[in-house]
Amino acid sequence: MNTQTLPNRLFIKLLLGFWLCSSVVLVAVGSLPLLQQQRESTPIPKELQQTLDKIARAIEREPELMEPERMRRWERSRHADGKPMRVFITNEEGRILGERQPRSLRKFILLAEEAERPIMYQFRDEMVFGPKEFHVDGKEYHLYGRVPGQHPRPLFLFFIEHKLLTLGLAVLVSGLLCGLLAWHLGRPLKMLKQSADALARGNLGSRVDEATLNRRDELGQLGHAFNAMAEAIEQQVNNQQRLMGDISHELRTPLTRLQLALALARKRGQDSNELNRIAHEAEQLDALIAELLTLSRVTMGATEAKVDIELAETLGQVLDDAEFEASECGKHLAIEMDDNLLLSHTPKLLARAVENLLRNAIRYARLQVSLTVTDTQDRIEIQICDDGPGVADAELEAIFRPFYRTDKSRERESGGWGLGLAITAAAIEAQGGSISAQNRPTGGLCVTICLPR
Repeated sequence: MNTQTLPNRLFIKLLLGFWLCSSVVLVAVGSLPLLQQQRESTPIPKELQQTLDKIARAIEREPELMEPERMRRWERSRHADGKPMRVFITNEEGRILGERQPRSLRKFILLAEEAERPIMYQFRDEMVFGPKEFHVDGKEYHLYGRVPGQHPRPLFLFFIEHKLLTLGLAVLVSGLLCGLLAWHLGRPLKMLKQSADALARGNLGSRVDEATLNRRDELGQLGHAFNAMAEAIEQQVNNQQRLMGDISHELRTPLTRLQLALALARKRGQDSNELNRIAHEAEQLDALIAELLTLSRVTMGATEAKVDIELAETLGQVLDDAEFEASECGKHLAIEMDDNLLLSHTPKLLARAVENLLRNAIRYARLQVSLTVTDTQDRIEIQICDDGPGVADAELEAIFRPFYRTDKSRERESGGWGLGLAITAAAIEAQGGSISAQNRPTGGLCVTICLPR
């Protein structure tokens, strides 16, 4: 994808999305007064207007028609559009004459007060129209008509009568639009975060999904850039690990020759402090190469398959050896573990990891070392703690890197080349687990292994 010529699509999407959402709310709110004005100014049909005019003229000629009994008899002979029509009259004070004072009429009178001409309004089951002004004995009256039954009712009247509902619908529609926009932008960002987290945990094969890569906007560009970065990192790490393994293999040949020459020299009776020193360094170099080869095999994935086996069977010999070593050093190893705990794992890798952690804990502990196995619903936690000096907080993550030794207590003379914990971490991660270290509040270090069920 040519990222130089791709327009700023993400900016356009954000602009149009928020613009559309705000426009929906503004139009919905701003249209209510216009709809209200349209409702209040809806003129009545010509037929109804003529009917009101005839009734008003008849009352002006014969005021007795305003009497309730005469009005009822007169109404029975009047129809509007083939339906019986009720007639109502209000005086100058706006009071409805007669005993019948329907609520719909009172509401309509309030709506029609400012009308310059007769209007009509469709209620749920009746239509009210008017007013028609007329005069009797010098007094002003207003005439209204009401026709029962269902009539076509403009849809906008529903929204006018329910202003809160109209505003709520506008907010709901704008919320849906914003939600779609947020999902459209949030999903690829979530996938990018998941891929970045997986890469940070050591899964060098983690990549952004195809759906994100196929986007023709800045997020698609970001996905392509992330995948290119991940591929470069994976290639560099693999090359580094392969180089380390190749160098270790190449060193084995001259080292074997050196050890053979030392053996021949000793066989001929040529023994001295210098030869003993060379033999000691050769053994150290042989152990270092073995550690490097182990680390290379584990990190490159050349490990055995997982098997379902009891954890006690895997760690039994390791724990026995650790208890003996601790007792020889005048220290105590406390073990809390269910002997029947079944776990899918690689026995050799897990045994090697736990053994290395126990040896480190025994080496640096003052008196007490503990191993605790906790079974949760989705994982197994193995925690190994000691009461030693601990590790600086800034180095808690770095101690699992190859060749890393803390300033205080992990010098070469006190044990190793900084590969033991790196091999341990690689062995745990090769089984889909994780490892972390924390300092104890009371002093000492705790290393926690988490393995999936």
